[in-house]
Amino acid sequence: MRTDRKKLVVVAGPTAVGKTAIALELARQLKTEIVSADSRQFFRELTIGTAKPSEVELRAVPHHFINSHSITEDYDAAQFGRDALPVIHTIFHHHDYAILCGGSGLYIKAVCEGFDDIPEVPEEVRNELTTQFNHHGIVWLQQRMAELDPEHLKTIDRQNPHRLIRALEVKIATGMSISSFRKNEKLQHHFDIVKVGLELPREELYRRIDDRMDQMIAAGLFEEAARLYDYKSHQALQTVGYQEIFDFMDGAYDKEEAVRLLKRNSRRYAKRQLTWFKRDTEMEWFHPGEVEEIVGYVTS
Repeated sequence: MRTDRKKLVVVAGPTAVGKTAIALELARQLKTEIVSADSRQFFRELTIGTAKPSEVELRAVPHHFINSHSITEDYDAAQFGRDALPVIHTIFHHHDYAILCGGSGLYIKAVCEGFDDIPEVPEEVRNELTTQFNHHGIVWLQQRMAELDPEHLKTIDRQNPHRLIRALEVKIATGMSISSFRKNEKLQHHFDIVKVGLELPREELYRRIDDRMDQMIAAGLFEEAARLYDYKSHQALQTVGYQEIFDFMDGAYDKEEAVRLLKRNSRRYAKRQLTWFKRDTEMEWFHPGEVEEIVGYVTS
């Protein structure tokens, strides 16, 4: 399968929709490698709660940015964008295609479009916001955003503490809204980008999310979270799949309620992911069972 220009194939969609299976099949048929764009699969210490590819799958196809960092390191979308592009170019030295797979829309955007330069923020500003979030919850972040940057609050995911903390730290450190630093100038690449979105009927997707959560719990998700408790303020752990267990460990509710919240919040997260990706007019949508159609679209 030869092309005149190299192609970066983006495989995106909500949690539990089947991105890994499609990315693996594409990589096998196109004889190429996979770059993970999952904001938590970078971290070696996070395994069960991040639904990483299995050891067999990792051996079958070369993967990048899985288990590449430690939870003790700070790693964000902007840095990932800077790191991932050289890896993609290296893949293109040997292959006509590269696969970028993940459900973290901002990380995919960092590669495909790039980020504008935003000033560095003093660490103490970020630490103070994280402390306040840990003590008072997401409502406190939302209220601070409403006070300091109400216009930008209208444009971001109000339920995402990462986005709220990032917007607040820039506003506090610079006095300017993070939106004022964005020029909306997309990166220009010497390769084509083909975007494949995966979706399922909502009832089927939610059933898969619930089933996968049951499997994670049976595999030791609560025990994994307990080992990570000392790092619970790390951004990668202030997310669905771990935060609910940390709150359970802190006595906020019992284990049954923790399981209910894990499933409910995972479904809500999937809905937010779909909302993000559906805004991308370049995304072509498929059922994850339409493998031949996806291959045909990518190679056309």
